[in-house]
Amino acid sequence: MRAVVYRRTGGPEVLEVTERPVPVPGRGEVRVRVAVSGINPTDWKARQGASPGAPTAFPEMVPHQDGAGTVDAVGDGVQRLRTGDRVWLWEAAWRRADGTAQQFVVLPERQVQPLPDGASFDLGASLGIPALTAHRCLTVADGGPDRLHPGALTGWTVLVAGGAGAVGHAAIQLVRWAGGTAVTTVSSADKAELARLAGAHHVVNYRDQDASAAIREIAPDGVDIVVEVAPGTNAALDAAVAAPNAVVAIYANNGGDEVTLRVRENMTPNVRYQFVLVYTVPPAAKDAAVEDVSAAAADGALSAGADAGLPIHRFPLERTADGQAAVEAGVIGKVLIDVT
Repeated sequence: MRAVVYRRTGGPEVLEVTERPVPVPGRGEVRVRVAVSGINPTDWKARQGASPGAPTAFPEMVPHQDGAGTVDAVGDGVQRLRTGDRVWLWEAAWRRADGTAQQFVVLPERQVQPLPDGASFDLGASLGIPALTAHRCLTVADGGPDRLHPGALTGWTVLVAGGAGAVGHAAIQLVRWAGGTAVTTVSSADKAELARLAGAHHVVNYRDQDASAAIREIAPDGVDIVVEVAPGTNAALDAAVAAPNAVVAIYANNGGDEVTLRVRENMTPNVRYQFVLVYTVPPAAKDAAVEDVSAAAADGALSAGADAGLPIHRFPLERTADGQAAVEAGVIGKVLIDVT
């Protein structure tokens, strides 16, 4: 089978296409014929490593956490899945040598989830890390829900920083599905249109208006949850618009690693900061997120594509390096690799 691999850290040039044996599933494992592989920022960051030329965790690494395809074989003890099932995959490459940038991948059954009828492989490969991250950000508020379903966020106002990104897109759609009010900030008219297509109730372009005043006009009592992509840049804005007992859920470090907080303006309303790295979320919470994301997809609440506010950029397997370079350069939308 064809697979993309890298054997040392570095730029996209370390990726190469090679031939590998088709893997055999062991007990409790599922082999999936991968149709589409999804790229996330952590994929190129893992490939880049701390310094170029360093040895990798395994002698040969196949990148990419997310993907979608068809069950090709199952090992002994597999209960939920059968050959021919359409599925989406999550965290394939976390602390493993084999991600989804290959024609076949073997994973524990837990990391292979049935793809709802009507959901495309493109959508399946776009769920994974972005949707599970968004779910975690939306379920860590004091007094808020720990599961998402229709009505779970009724009466809650959520500020999604960077609503045109993949996690922002998923957060907007999950908020709408769960009955909350989705407010998002963007930096351009084009991104504002993408956020509207995703389903945001209110879009604030922080480059051409006072974001704090605009958000307070929408939510006079403040926002209950902030899904934050740029904590250092947005710390003052988050403090200015947070409701009493709000949570700021940080899932990225866009704009830099350091955050400066003014103590009293966060202490007085009991604002809480919650850091989110989806890979190390407690297993029970992650399993719940997988179930909820699947339910949202089955309800048609999650979508991908330009008409849904998440433009797709496609590359063949041979151009995986170009796809990773596009994500690293900050392309707006979702980058997918056509594997099979």
